[in-house]
Amino acid sequence: MSQNKKDVNKILLDLENHIQGYSYGESPMELYQPISYLMSLGGKRIRPLLTLMAYSLYNDDYVQILTPAMAVEVFHNFTLMHDDIMDDAPLRRGNATVHEKWNANTAILSGDVMLVKAYDMLLEINPSKLPECLRLFNKTAAEVCEGQQHDMNFETQDTVSEDAYIDMIRQKTAVLLGFALQFGAILADAPETEIQNLYDFGVNIGIGFQLKDDLLDVYADKSKFGKQVGGDIISNKKTFLLLKAKELAKGKDKTELEKWIAAKEFDKEEKVNAVTAIYDGIGIKELTEAKMQEYFDKGFAQYATLKVPNHDTYQALLKLTQNLVNREK
Repeated sequence: MSQNKKDVNKILLDLENHIQGYSYGESPMELYQPISYLMSLGGKRIRPLLTLMAYSLYNDDYVQILTPAMAVEVFHNFTLMHDDIMDDAPLRRGNATVHEKWNANTAILSGDVMLVKAYDMLLEINPSKLPECLRLFNKTAAEVCEGQQHDMNFETQDTVSEDAYIDMIRQKTAVLLGFALQFGAILADAPETEIQNLYDFGVNIGIGFQLKDDLLDVYADKSKFGKQVGGDIISNKKTFLLLKAKELAKGKDKTELEKWIAAKEFDKEEKVNAVTAIYDGIGIKELTEAKMQEYFDKGFAQYATLKVPNHDTYQALLKLTQNLVNREK
């Protein structure tokens, strides 16, 4: 195993142990059990890992910031708990969602407490850095909510521009990745220019990740993809692919696409195959790949400007993000 891989695994193990050993509260248990349940379901822990690795670019004692880094993960899971209620989603990471296992009211209240606990964790930050970190955390948290509202608004809008869609995924998904990196760099006393470049790197990579998700939902290998291929097509979700298809489809393709979007009753597999064929005919896959690559390239160019003391961590963080970029599920 390479040194870089070993270092990332060590950070991840320390983080996971810290998460599993944390007590959110005990009574009433119906309030706190759902939090422990959701946090125990795992996930990639990408956001707190980015915080710890950004910190480690400049300092070796990342153990000092495990609790503040965990706040990023608790906030992320708080948004998932509430998102699942809004989407009426039955499963999260292959297990019953909190509102299914308990009920919607419990999930709302437990989610509220998760947000409070995230702020508790942030109080472990050095007091001299606390005001700046809280301001940035609050800005990010509001943007994530704004992005979610824009996404919900899109459901009832006939047309959504490419710029509006990119801005929505920037808020809903990418800014939290940018903050995670920015946060670790601030806690490590990194130079201002480096902090900004890490934030921009995270945001651009995050936009690329979401475009990749849009693409994988249609074009993933079914044997590797963790959910139903074509789910976005079935639900008429306004992804980058559908928006570009609505913009570019002409003649028969346009008529066919509008027919499938309007259909109330249909065979799911038939719809997925038909819409995918329209995408294939007008080059939607290639357009999405090009847009995705544009953001990845921009992000990695920003990362390349960093002048960090810890070269091993620099390579490890680069490898981690490249692996995420190249994922097939």
